[in-house]
Amino acid sequence: MGIVKISEELHDEIRKASTAMTRSINAQAEFWIKIGMLAELNPELSYNQLCKKLLRAQTPTLEELTRE
Repeated sequence: MGIVKISEELHDEIRKASTAMTRSINAQAEFWIKIGMLAELNPELSYNQLCKKLLRAQTPTLEELTRE
């Protein structure tokens, strides 16, 4: 596990979203990172399709998320 430096403004947004989504701050940041990676690798998919792709794999690796 490593440390990622982000701006205070982004940290505040993650904190707000984590409260609304009932996730820890780290879990919210990890979710956004995964969705962002998937969106870059699959620009043709909608947000809902990206979420379904995440849900299909219980603990997806980058290799699993990019396969198809």
